[in-house]
Amino acid sequence: MFRDECQIEVIAGSGGDGMAAFRREKFVPKGGPWGGDGGHGGDVVLVATDSVNSLLFVGRRPRYEAEGGRPGGPAKRSGRCGKDLVVEVPVGTQVRDLERGNLLCDLARPGDRLVAARGGRGGRGNARFANAIRQTPREAESGRDGERRGVLLELKIVAEVGLVGLPNAGKSTFLARTSAATPKIADYPFTTLLPQVAIARVGDYDTLCLADLPGLIEGAADGVGLGHRFLKHVERCPVLLHLVDVSSGANTPPGEARQTILSELLLYSAELAGRPRLLVATKVEDEASERAADDLERVAEEPVWRISSQTGRGVEELLRAAHALTRA
Repeated sequence: MFRDECQIEVIAGSGGDGMAAFRREKFVPKGGPWGGDGGHGGDVVLVATDSVNSLLFVGRRPRYEAEGGRPGGPAKRSGRCGKDLVVEVPVGTQVRDLERGNLLCDLARPGDRLVAARGGRGGRGNARFANAIRQTPREAESGRDGERRGVLLELKIVAEVGLVGLPNAGKSTFLARTSAATPKIADYPFTTLLPQVAIARVGDYDTLCLADLPGLIEGAADGVGLGHRFLKHVERCPVLLHLVDVSSGANTPPGEARQTILSELLLYSAELAGRPRLLVATKVEDEASERAADDLERVAEEPVWRISSQTGRGVEELLRAAHALTRA
């Protein structure tokens, strides 16, 4: 199951206490201060990696706590520093402060790191306080507490091409036709409730990363239906395939279906509405759907790609065009 957000608490390790000690050896009368420093606490670090593809397992654990530093020892020995706790998250994870809501980091590339909670500093031992005037300091510092905060992790799908359209526009069928993905396909709205990413082969050597996103409905920009959960994933896709059902069984006239999607994209973000986009007529399998595709092209005043995911018509040509657009 895909999970696109979760809340966790991150707690860095506390620093170890410094030691107050004096040198006590035979033949060394009035030995001076000898206490060592405490070790620093470990950090909690979030790292983006391709080896994790969802936040499901991260969210199962509500609290992540790094190791604390060890106290200082005699003979000016410093305590061992606490180990950092590294938490792997999927590429595309955005990290927000749960209390303030501000964005802390966008882990958009493999290897991106964020120190979500910084470890506390170790306390100084009494040897640190000795000087020409105070030759026998008896105090030592306590270690500082590590940072502690709640964070919201939100995963935005990272793909080259996003499939957009009304529910039942044929997005999942297209994904199944062009890749090894097995999305749920049915003749009722919102079959796809969670984003799916797949790799399509283009020609003999190239590939294209496709994202099948939940269907969009009117009012999505205001959060209606799956609105914001859908649109935040579209933001990651530099190229869009706008799929419109032109079959006789379509629930919405093709021209109206096209305009609904364009309006919602524009309401959500003008930049998003201006992304490179290919308009695609799906389920073109008879004369009636051919005429509907012609009408759509006339109304839209832009080229319309005609495909049938059932028969394979036009699919390879569309993939090549989308691939070229991502490289433009």
